[in-house]
Amino acid sequence: MTPHSLSRLRLISFLVLAVGALFIIRLYFLQILHHDQYVKDAEKQYVATLPNMFDRGSVYFREKDADLVAAATLASGWRLAVIPSDILNIDETYAKLASVIPLSRDEFIAKAKKTDDPYEEVAERVRDEDAEKIRAFKLEGVRLYRETWRTYPGGTLAAQTVGFVAYQEDVLTGRYGLERFYNDVLDRHEENISVNFFAELFSDLRAVVFDRSRVEEGDLVLTIEPSVQAYLESEFGNIMKEWRSDATGGIIMDPKTGAIYAMGVDPSFNLNNFNKVTDPSLYMNPLVENQYEMGSIVKPLTVAAGLDTGVVTPKTTYNDTGMITLNKKTISNYDGRARGPNTPLQEILNQSLNIGAVYVESKVGNERFSDYFLNRYHLGEETGIDLPGEGRGITGNLHSKRDVEYATASFGQGFAVSPMSMTIALASLGNGGTIVSPYVVDEVRYKDGRIKKITPLPGDQAIKKETSDEITRMLVTVVDKALLGGSVKVPEYSIAAKTGTAQLARSRDAGGGYYDDRYLHTFFGYFPAHDPKFIIFLYAIDPKGVLYASQTWTEPFMDITKFLLNYYEVPP
Repeated sequence: MTPHSLSRLRLISFLVLAVGALFIIRLYFLQILHHDQYVKDAEKQYVATLPNMFDRGSVYFREKDADLVAAATLASGWRLAVIPSDILNIDETYAKLASVIPLSRDEFIAKAKKTDDPYEEVAERVRDEDAEKIRAFKLEGVRLYRETWRTYPGGTLAAQTVGFVAYQEDVLTGRYGLERFYNDVLDRHEENISVNFFAELFSDLRAVVFDRSRVEEGDLVLTIEPSVQAYLESEFGNIMKEWRSDATGGIIMDPKTGAIYAMGVDPSFNLNNFNKVTDPSLYMNPLVENQYEMGSIVKPLTVAAGLDTGVVTPKTTYNDTGMITLNKKTISNYDGRARGPNTPLQEILNQSLNIGAVYVESKVGNERFSDYFLNRYHLGEETGIDLPGEGRGITGNLHSKRDVEYATASFGQGFAVSPMSMTIALASLGNGGTIVSPYVVDEVRYKDGRIKKITPLPGDQAIKKETSDEITRMLVTVVDKALLGGSVKVPEYSIAAKTGTAQLARSRDAGGGYYDDRYLHTFFGYFPAHDPKFIIFLYAIDPKGVLYASQTWTEPFMDITKFLLNYYEVPP
């Protein structure tokens, strides 16, 4: 064989291999990555199918062992219709259909008698097995059409976070929660399968192999763990039943990364029956959209600011007078009682002393105090969580010229922020002092096979690590010695926590000011305290027959804490 012939043979071999490789690549895209889509398109060709059959990406919870559980997906079945002019016997047709699926006789007969109408729907979401039974009757004038619809296997689970799909004018689209925020990723556009297989095999091959800027359609994998979410929601139900709260809510988060393990509220609703909700405000997520005056859970942030600036130390004492007047407004401890001179700084947290918080704020100074709350803790700012409708806080009092506004802010009154914003600020106390960015979606799995992993951005440093260590030690002391007299201490674990009880503000229409008998109860804690894996934030609006958050939330908080420690097998 001449060198020239050998070269030609090599060139031909290379071309054959190249074409074969292109075949394999294209077949991979057709049969693996786009398999589900082509199955659907095949159904459109070989079975009667509704035009523009609904399609949408899926949303998954992720269990602790990494298994995926559907939060939002597609269900398929059949829509039953009749062609009235083709029906031979209306009564017989109805009797056979009604033996398989529930049908209103009067409605069916009314539709079947419309002989001038070529199409009348009589039932939807018929199961495959029922469709087979109906098809076996071979009834004249009866048609079955393949249909798909959005379904939520968890029902009420994380309803306000997941959100739902509904019509906006004449288009089905994501309306709330993740369904809305990630609508561009989850939405699907109608695609038509080519008649010629080989034309489809090579069509747009360049785009498949080389172009990475195609439509970014995919599925979502969440940080939410379904068992943790279910346990949290069960605790809400207990609180609502025992204390008849207007509403309860909570967040469980990784304080180091911002990954949300669970977040929810009660009352809630079933995503599969959202159209039965009479109060549309239930669709909203108050954990990111609403603002509340948080009460005494703010005190650790105040004390941390004092420690961070060096104006106080853990050994600092002060004179607790029980009440103080600023700008003609009188502020007092919750019981109006003075603790006297030489009151230790620790008692501000142990006994939740308003006058102690005011003392620390006065030492920090209004300007620096405002800087810590607004610019370091980022209270009142949007957290950037990947959920729609997040609102900014109401923090005008932290720009005031009056001392009393800063004094009340030091113990959590006079300014309002979202539960999510407060959770992020409180997480900085235990994670070394940084402000994390919360997120709910852990991965986006694109149709072309790529996986986009959410990587949290480095957070701003709110307080020094040394301050974080010190305030954590103080909050552990609260649990070990002060919370219900130290009776809830867990010897094997360090737990940092603080309660909060804030008067609820009246609306302007109700005259403004605060109610004397209505409160917001809050509770937060993180653990294991010196290397925290979890932070929990809880709130209840106007629980009845109880004054303090320590009574409403201590036991549920400890139950959730023990569940998480056991479920995730956190070593002592």
